[in-house]
Amino acid sequence: MKKTVTLSLLMVSMAVFGQSKEDSIQFSKISTEILNNGKAYNELKDLTKNIGNRLSGTEAYEKSVKWAEQKLRDAGADKVWLQEVMVPVWVRGKESLQIKTTDGQWKKLKMLSIGNSEGTGGKDVSGEIIMVRSLEEYNRLPADQVKDKIVFFNYPFNQSHVQTFISYREAGAYRRSAANLTAQKGGKFAIIRSLSSAFDDVPHTGNMRYDDNVSKVPAVTIGNTTADELEALLKNKKIIAKLNSNCGMKGEKLSHSVIGEITGKKDQSVIVVGGHLDSWDVGEGAHDDGAGIVQSIEVLRTFKKLGIKNNHTIRAVCFANEENGTKGGKQYGKTAKESNEKHLFAIETDAGGFSPRGISLEMDDKNRNQIKSWVNLFLPYGVYNFEGKYSGSDIAPLHEMGVPTAELVPDPQRYFDIHHTEEDTFEKVNRRELLLGAAVMTQLIYMIDKNW
Repeated sequence: MKKTVTLSLLMVSMAVFGQSKEDSIQFSKISTEILNNGKAYNELKDLTKNIGNRLSGTEAYEKSVKWAEQKLRDAGADKVWLQEVMVPVWVRGKESLQIKTTDGQWKKLKMLSIGNSEGTGGKDVSGEIIMVRSLEEYNRLPADQVKDKIVFFNYPFNQSHVQTFISYREAGAYRRSAANLTAQKGGKFAIIRSLSSAFDDVPHTGNMRYDDNVSKVPAVTIGNTTADELEALLKNKKIIAKLNSNCGMKGEKLSHSVIGEITGKKDQSVIVVGGHLDSWDVGEGAHDDGAGIVQSIEVLRTFKKLGIKNNHTIRAVCFANEENGTKGGKQYGKTAKESNEKHLFAIETDAGGFSPRGISLEMDDKNRNQIKSWVNLFLPYGVYNFEGKYSGSDIAPLHEMGVPTAELVPDPQRYFDIHHTEEDTFEKVNRRELLLGAAVMTQLIYMIDKNW
């Protein structure tokens, strides 16, 4: 009798919070289907190996548009279309960074120009390196100590934070601002220690932008090992560096985001799941964000395969140009606002294809508490963390319109070892981890569709 009463109370509690035994069974069906028959892993291999990295504005990105369009059709989307968006065109070109050794010879350093940086126009630019360890230290330097120098911003990734995205946000200030700060005091170019959690010599690229009314001096990044070696050299002697780079902005061009949807059976209110189709021009863009793209497509495929009759329209969006402009997300938000299209919810997956650990919720307390009440459904799949209050940059325009937004939270410990580097390849992705992320996304969309 006691067990019967306890079970009855549990079932009542689940019903009150919008979950039931039926939901638990559906979660199991979703997970079983994806882990056994999911297409995401093979599709990621196709994207990364047959197209590779795909910076906005490149021929490779345009190939990925056609690829995504076909994959959404194959997944069973009722409707697939391209959304026009103007994207910036940035070209890397040849580049080299050298330092003069004690015997007077030049030694090449492994480096990458930071995305959107201007280069040297193919000419050598050289000068003495000065090193700072923090923005505060740099701000204390008088301009005459910086003028005509190369500024080395040697701020290490903070290993103390268990949540590595906190360390990334802290270090990100250097990548974004180094060129502007260097120019303001008359420096020639900036060198930045990579935003990397790894103890290796792999340079990480990423995005920056120039402030108005400052000289567009170059900004380059070096890996942790090179940064440590350079720091040691600077303790004992004056070091001269020489940069030659051909990178720079080449205007804009017309491109596209790719969108597919399953029409709602009850109404046309939209639930968005998405990632960004572009990547940086090094590596293969596997975790960032090929993983998010194939997971989003997998959501549609699974709804169709299992015959789940969705109440609302479920839309997968492969956003253009997240990496160096977020023009795809901005255009999507603008179009949604102008068309007065109702969006119920949006979730982005742009933190790698590692095992899912949580869902970050950027929304009001009512919606947050409802989703958090479903935690027992997610626990068997290793998902427990619903405390985050942020979401992805591509769906930020929707959030600004009042739409509840969210982001999948994979295990973060390895992501910044390879983020924005040549190491972000298909081989770094584990099949089960990637598919579990797709399963959790599908489970969440199922619950949102059923209860909102």
